[in-house]
Amino acid sequence: MVTETFSPEETFALGVRIGKEALPGSIYTLSGDLGVGKTVFTQGVAKGLGIDEPVSSPTFTIVQIYEEGRLPFYHFDVYRIGDVSEMDEIGYEDCFYGQGVCMIEWAELVEEILPEHYTKILIEKDVEKGFDYRRITIEQV
Repeated sequence: MVTETFSPEETFALGVRIGKEALPGSIYTLSGDLGVGKTVFTQGVAKGLGIDEPVSSPTFTIVQIYEEGRLPFYHFDVYRIGDVSEMDEIGYEDCFYGQGVCMIEWAELVEEILPEHYTKILIEKDVEKGFDYRRITIEQV
């Protein structure tokens, strides 16, 4: 599925829809350049899960856990991970194989530990179509 958004609000709204449809054990990988809107999209997913607390990128902590929504939400940012073994130290398996929802930014860096099935999300800019334009590709793997 490919969706085009033309504002941060539309990107957020798509995230809300994904969050509302998320099932226990859902895993989403999120890729895109810096500043493309991954955090805005993730904030929408959190809102769709019923999470009202502020959601920010966990760049320095690797994972942020939110438990106030209808399902636990595990927001990973593995951009700064040095070695995939660091994921063991934070107990990723409990998140990946539990009953919550995982959003993994920069997942291509830990591809070898991803479950067999997940949803891959790619957010891309095209400045020729406008500063706030985003092409969001969502596919089941």
